[in-house]
Amino acid sequence: MSTKKTSGGFPLIVSALAILVCLGIGVFIYLFVLGAPSNFEGGNRESHKPINILGTMFMGGFIVPILIGFLLTVITFAIERFVTIMKASGKGNTDKFVAKIKGLIANHDFEAAKAECDKQQGSLANVVHEGIVKYEFVQSDSHMDKEAKVHAIQKALEEATSLELPMLSKNMVVISTMASIGTLAGLIGTVVGMIRAFAALSAAGAPDTSALATGISEALVNTLVGILTSAFAIIFYNYFSNRIDQITYAMDEAGFSIIEEFQASGK
Repeated sequence: MSTKKTSGGFPLIVSALAILVCLGIGVFIYLFVLGAPSNFEGGNRESHKPINILGTMFMGGFIVPILIGFLLTVITFAIERFVTIMKASGKGNTDKFVAKIKGLIANHDFEAAKAECDKQQGSLANVVHEGIVKYEFVQSDSHMDKEAKVHAIQKALEEATSLELPMLSKNMVVISTMASIGTLAGLIGTVVGMIRAFAALSAAGAPDTSALATGISEALVNTLVGILTSAFAIIFYNYFSNRIDQITYAMDEAGFSIIEEFQASGK
């Protein structure tokens, strides 16, 4: 019996390359967008006198392109997870699909149930399809007792589920990691920026509140981008985790219905 499996998600090597590409794009944005001469007084980046927010962000230092890369990584993997989980969810409403499958199984209309699975085309449908196929197989096997048949159906459902779950949670670790290190990297950039600001103020020999204010604003750019990265990552991670839990619960519910119906059939 061939087991269906929903495909999707970046392979490991593609995921690594995607992160590197995002970091590269972050460097490009930092040098050629934030660091464009038009963002500085007199059109001279070396003047270190930004005239807008883009120039101020450029003055945030070497951590800024890394943070931009992290933010782009979160967005990239959020899009990848959204597409993959939407594909895994299949077509139509999941709750309605489960309810319909329950009714068809209760009426022993297995062909119609398998046809519904083919229409739904998601991870849930793949699991249900394998459960129904095994149900029909053991039902016609006179050499197995009922307990062995139930165990065989459970095993088929578990195997089908185990094929789907890794695809659903794939690359979630990237998003969760960015949620953790985004703020930390931003704080590192802020601390470095503050050190530079106070060092420059000390070297000047006289209090310069304007220079200090500029230095602090430049340092806080890192915190801003870091917090944005973490906020997006947390929101996306929680959303996708909730969707995965919903799909997993639907798999368990449908599988339980198949087993319950077989046990009630008395065969």
